[in-house]
Amino acid sequence: MMSQTHPHASAREDLGLMLVGLSGGVDSAVAALCLLHQGYRVEGLFMKNWEEDDQPGYCAAAKDLATAEAVAKHLDIPLYRINFAADYWEGVFETFLAEYRAGRTPNPDVLCNREIKFKAFLDHALDLGATAIATGHYADIVQDENGYHLWSAADTNKDQTYFLHLLDQRALAHSRFPLAHLTKTEVRDLASAAGLPNHARKDSTGLCFIGERRFDSFLARFLEPQPGPIETPEGKCLGEHRGLMFHTLGQRHGLGLGGRHGGLEAPWYVAAKVLSRNALVVVQGHDHPLLFHRGLVASHLHWVSGRSPAIMPLFCQARLRHRQPLQDCHVVVWDDELTCQVSFNIPQRAVAPGQAVVFYHCGECLGGATIERAID
Repeated sequence: MMSQTHPHASAREDLGLMLVGLSGGVDSAVAALCLLHQGYRVEGLFMKNWEEDDQPGYCAAAKDLATAEAVAKHLDIPLYRINFAADYWEGVFETFLAEYRAGRTPNPDVLCNREIKFKAFLDHALDLGATAIATGHYADIVQDENGYHLWSAADTNKDQTYFLHLLDQRALAHSRFPLAHLTKTEVRDLASAAGLPNHARKDSTGLCFIGERRFDSFLARFLEPQPGPIETPEGKCLGEHRGLMFHTLGQRHGLGLGGRHGGLEAPWYVAAKVLSRNALVVVQGHDHPLLFHRGLVASHLHWVSGRSPAIMPLFCQARLRHRQPLQDCHVVVWDDELTCQVSFNIPQRAVAPGQAVVFYHCGECLGGATIERAID
């Protein structure tokens, strides 16, 4: 077992206790493995953030728990379980539903990190006497005389700072990301070499509480679909949508629009949602001008450092979605210091209200805000 062969076992007491969020995935398992190699005392915690439903064939949490238990047994570390479902409903899911009712496209994974993994989980871990918590996120934390900084991971394809941009100084001070300098391939290799039972397990996809379920069916259980017209920018009706909540800007699939008689063969894309008329506006062609905007206004501005950058306007880079290549921009913060205007050097496609715009400078994640509207 790992505890019998670990080369730094004698140093564990000095380094303190690390409570690792074991999800059942290979990333969190290797995070625990790395901390053991570094000599920490390691214990695992499995978080249940969603109450299982009776959907046939869907039992993701049970499978994840069984895998986490197998990993903990292999590493010879204790595994605790805790139910954060009530916290999740109040801190994440209610906001998620409210955003969809408002015709926006929220990103619950961002809120889940702030409210659950790096708040509820962190508080629980500190109460148990842990020095810090650790997760399998691909990101890095650097400390200097100015505090704690959130940096991009070595594996730029897996970097998850976009989802972590709402973390504050307290969260960073008590968190560790052991995979910061590893690529996904190296993580898989370490898991395989250590004989971890989930070394070949497929990565999870989808939103944090929906997982592999059909999103449309799940959402319809909580919000009543309201069908409405699908229109061109000129107001011509092309068909009927099932509900604005099932669509986001720039989306192609799920519109039910084929080629139009006498028209172009190019596919249709969502260009706008008109909540007042419950109308979905679509255009033809991936690069239609109405899909692009030079800037945006965003609210709920958050800086990882806890304060605005000293020099404004801020010339930096930003991304509007996970894994999007960084885009050159400049940011002007309004007088309330919670709202900002972002102008891009190159027009951006599908600026979706409700999503996050996240700011970067030389690899450091500075923070971000929630997109309110696109501007030109």
